[in-house]
Amino acid sequence: MPSLARLRALAPPSAVAAGLIAVTVGVTSSAALVFTAARAAGADAREISSWMLALGVGLAVTCVGLSLRFRAPVVTAWSTPGAALLATSLAGVPMAQAIGAFLFCAVLILLSGLTGWFARAMDRIPVPLASALLAGVLLQFGTGLFAQMEGGFAVAFTVFALYLLARRLLPRYAVLLALAGGVVSSVLAGGWHLDRLRLSMAQPVFTAPEFDWKVLISVGVPLFVVTMASQNLPGVAVLRASGYDVPVSPLLTWTGAAQAVLAPFGAFGLNLAAITAAICTGEEAHPDRDRRYLAAVWAGVCYLCVGLLGATVASLLSAMPHVLVLSVAGVGLLATIESSLSTALSDPRSREAAAVTFLATASGVTLLGIGSAFWGLLAGVLTSLVSTAGRRRATAPAAEPREAVGSGTAPRTGV
Repeated sequence: MPSLARLRALAPPSAVAAGLIAVTVGVTSSAALVFTAARAAGADAREISSWMLALGVGLAVTCVGLSLRFRAPVVTAWSTPGAALLATSLAGVPMAQAIGAFLFCAVLILLSGLTGWFARAMDRIPVPLASALLAGVLLQFGTGLFAQMEGGFAVAFTVFALYLLARRLLPRYAVLLALAGGVVSSVLAGGWHLDRLRLSMAQPVFTAPEFDWKVLISVGVPLFVVTMASQNLPGVAVLRASGYDVPVSPLLTWTGAAQAVLAPFGAFGLNLAAITAAICTGEEAHPDRDRRYLAAVWAGVCYLCVGLLGATVASLLSAMPHVLVLSVAGVGLLATIESSLSTALSDPRSREAAAVTFLATASGVTLLGIGSAFWGLLAGVLTSLVSTAGRRRATAPAAEPREAVGSGTAPRTGV
């Protein structure tokens, strides 16, 4: 049937599953921080739901729009480190001034895209270092799959075993089958708490922004720096490491513009995703890399559902077993981690710098409020510069010996 064939083309099961898993991982890993940040600004239940609605709509528009525009899996996310920053810095800040800081941050991101300075900086980063950065960011999820076996062996091992089996028999549906098996095993193990589910729709709440220079400097500027260094930088690295040479400036321009429009409703930070993007850029999302953009499109659809059911998300988070989320994320990222490590170590001349980037990023260190992705890349670039300078000195041709003045014989060059 033509209609069925068209539906399968627009909604391949592997792409839909990748989008759903990406959103599940993104929401379960950081939604609690969003609620905490909103409460720090004095938000009530309606305003918290509005924050989730604004973020969900913003992510849906950017995921779907940018992925269709560039035919690449462009996945966006809210700023997780930004939410952590806000949870500690918004205490005592009126909601209107907090909204003003969100709008100020959005304008800075928009200007970064319009001026192109961030894209120029990213173009100078070698591919092996970008791949090492991605591998370091994803390492905790790869090891998390096996760490979960200690306390949730039945669920984690079921997910892992079904993934390995499906990779040999039905590789296109490996992650989807692993997810289905994990849901069944977690239900049988009694890990779900369905009594906690509450269904309700979110309503937008508009807050007129107010601008206080102290809040702009203490909240807006750090939010911008953290978002660019800890989110957009590794987000671009994921796309580059996966072979998608998408122009960076338009991505920043549109995410900044979307955040500016939705900031009065609670959209504190929209940016490129890294970890969840890797789920949609891997071969599990679609065997044809030119069709993997569909996974990002379906991630956008799922984010829209999250926004519309903002208040329901919190109850779903409390009902879902954590071991299931981490186990499925682990198997969903295995191929991406493997590919990233292979690319990072492919060039002997950059292996040391790639190893430093990988280790520093995987360490999870946070300095000056900026996450390990930035510091890992900085350490890798520094190592690369030092190594390159050392090789240049070692291979530089020796200077020709000069004749001694007033002598017919060449000077001795050794003892």
